[in-house]
Amino acid sequence: MNNKIQTMFGDEKLILAMLHLKGDNDQEVFERALREIEIYRENGVNAVIVENYFGSPEQVERVLQYLDSHAVDIIYGVNLLDDDRQGFELAKKYHASFIQLDSVAGHLTPEDDVAFAEFIAENRKNSDIAVFGGVRFKYQPYKSGRSLEEDLQLGMQRCDAIVVTGDATGQETDESKIEAFRAIMGDFPLIIGAGVTADNCQQKLKLSSGAVVGSYFKDTFKDSGDVCAEHVKQIMMKVKQA
Repeated sequence: MNNKIQTMFGDEKLILAMLHLKGDNDQEVFERALREIEIYRENGVNAVIVENYFGSPEQVERVLQYLDSHAVDIIYGVNLLDDDRQGFELAKKYHASFIQLDSVAGHLTPEDDVAFAEFIAENRKNSDIAVFGGVRFKYQPYKSGRSLEEDLQLGMQRCDAIVVTGDATGQETDESKIEAFRAIMGDFPLIIGAGVTADNCQQKLKLSSGAVVGSYFKDTFKDSGDVCAEHVKQIMMKVKQA
């Protein structure tokens, strides 16, 4: 594995758990996030990702501030949807170990990609923050005109682990797509970003370095549900068996 990823996690298969920041007001979002962090921590997930999926950037910042100031015994990162620049700023300000970017290659025209490449390089320079970056990621456009191999090669230069998904949140990532990525990437860290369940996780982990899990950890198995400790236990048990 890449040194930054290995330094954080060693050689084990990774389970990164989503904090979607659901709630009707700031205090409810915050209190729910704290409960979910404790469920994830108690059940041995490798890290949590604080994301403004339902919440706001301000709510993301409050949770990151809590994690930073209270020395919670769990690795944490951030994914600030639609604002990579502020995501990097928050990651640095609150000492997050990593940042997830929904796309690091393929989503921009070649002309716009020049500035994006400079932005990524500048933020990675002299930083210990690892970058998990999507290529051909759910809901992201394909504008580069480059082949998958070309975009993956660029992606591997811009991040520390590539994240692959199907077309939608909670949708299983097709094995043929995972295998195509792996064939191009060699042993570079590959994370499955959607659709991992207790039933398929052992097979998926054979093809990858780990997974981001959100929907399956909910009581309804949908992103809008509440985190269920039993569902977290189910996946973590399968991971240990694998």
